[in-house]
Amino acid sequence: MKRRDFTALSTSLAALPVLGALPNTAAAQGGQPAEGTHYVRVAQPAPTGAPKGKVEVVEFFWYGCPHCYAFEPIIGPWSKALPADVAFRRVHVGFTALHQTHQKLYYSLETLGAVDQLHAKVFNAIHQQRRRLDKEADLAAFAAENGIDGGKFLEVFKSFGVQTKARQATQLSEAYKIDGVPTLGVQGRFWTSATLAGNFERSLAVTDFLVQRVKAGG
Repeated sequence: MKRRDFTALSTSLAALPVLGALPNTAAAQGGQPAEGTHYVRVAQPAPTGAPKGKVEVVEFFWYGCPHCYAFEPIIGPWSKALPADVAFRRVHVGFTALHQTHQKLYYSLETLGAVDQLHAKVFNAIHQQRRRLDKEADLAAFAAENGIDGGKFLEVFKSFGVQTKARQATQLSEAYKIDGVPTLGVQGRFWTSATLAGNFERSLAVTDFLVQRVKAGG
C-alpha cells in the first residue's frame, strides 16, 4: 500500500480490498530475481541493528493496512523458520498522524513484552471488529481488555522510550526510502514487496534470495 493512499485509507479502512496475487511477468516466469524489477537496491545503505554475523530482515508494516493484515499469517511462520544467522524484526511506519498513533501502540506493546500476546489481536481489532484504535481512551480500553492496566499502558505509550523507538522506526523507513507497506528490507541494502515480486509468497522468496546474496558478499 503506497504512502499516497494512506490519507484516504485512514478515513475508510473498511472500504479497502485485501491484496492478492499481483501480476509480474518476470516473476511468474521464474528464474533469478532481477534488480529493479523484483527488488530495489538502497542507494545509500540504511543502518542495521542485527548482531555481528547476522543478516537483518525488516518487515515494515502498519496495523491499519489490510495488506499487512493479510500478510501476517504468511510472514509469521516464515519468520519463525529463519536460520539462526538471520535476525528478523518488525518496524512500524509513521507516515501520518494515524500511523504514528499505531506506531506508538506497537512500540508500547514491545516495551511491555506483549507483542507475541497482542500483535495479532491488534490486527483483528482493526480489521475484523472495525475498531480504529486511534484515541488514547480506545487504546487504554483495548489494553485493559487484554490484561494490561490501562493507566500503565498510557504511561508507557507517552514515555520517552516509546517516542524514541517510534522516531528511530521512522528514520529507518526514510533511510530505506520506502513508500508503502508491507515492505521487506534486507541488511539495509535491498527491499522488496508483493507489488514488485508478484505476490506475498514470491516476496518472501525474493527476500530469501537477497539474504543469500548478502551472505555470499554480493
